Amino acid sequence: MSHIVVVGSCSMDLVVTSNKRPNAGETVLGESFKTVPGGKGANQAVASARLGADVYMIGRVGDDTYGQDILSNLQDQGVRTSYMKPVTEMESGTAHIILAEGDNSIVVVKGANNEVTPDYVREALSTIDDIGMVLIQQEIPEETVEAVCAICSKKEIPVILNPAPARKVSQQVLDQATYITPNEHEAVLMFNGRSIEDALRQYPNKLLITEGKNGVRYFDGLKEVLVPGFPVEAVDTTGAGDTFNGALAVALTEGKSLYDALAFANLAASMSVTKFGAQGGMPTREELERKK
Repeated sequence: MSHIVVVGSCSMDLVVTSNKRPNAGETVLGESFKTVPGGKGANQAVASARLGADVYMIGRVGDDTYGQDILSNLQDQGVRTSYMKPVTEMESGTAHIILAEGDNSIVVVKGANNEVTPDYVREALSTIDDIGMVLIQQEIPEETVEAVCAICSKKEIPVILNPAPARKVSQQVLDQATYITPNEHEAVLMFNGRSIEDALRQYPNKLLITEGKNGVRYFDGLKEVLVPGFPVEAVDTTGAGDTFNGALAVALTEGKSLYDALAFANLAASMSVTKFGAQGGMPTREELERKK
């Protein structure tokens, strides 16, 4: 089995649940508070591992209690952590999440995730054999994203870029990534001044725009294709996109067609929102197969 390598962020999620999202200057009463492991990179690694993949995580944590908890959680989920060196005298990354009114708002503090440098990743990638897919996101430095895409392009290793949080993406990265998976908001920022239809046509079978419960849209070279989602009663939407990307990596590595891989990822993402926490609802392979 070839490996999936996730290059990205690991954090501790500090999650507040409330009936109402506070406006600026407003105080509201919350219903609950929980501390759960997260970070887009770690979430995608866990999602892939639960679906049966052999996963390496390349990232950094601080030398604090959160860092120890993040590493322990990844190991418990079956993710390989030999490239997760703690950074001394630095805090681990944190994500401050408000769950209210059926959706989430998130503030991310990068912390040790800023130390996922090009040199650190380059050394790790040079020692892992038989890489079937690399997953990368944007909670780490921009230059690292560019370096990973360049390294993988040279080695002919496919890359899924999940361009979140939203920011401008260089033309080099757009050209070198094998698949790009923005949501609608991220796509508007990435392709400022161009319509979504034009962007899809420019990057056939590469640009995969997620549309929440509606599914995923892409251009197959002849026409736009919508791979439908699976409507469910959502409990917590945090981590749905990460589950989608982790599942997509698994399906593509297993040789599924793009359409079938997207359907597989949509199903996994829909299941993930039915439980609390970014990782709490991520399905195992057995659970997903029962839903098919």
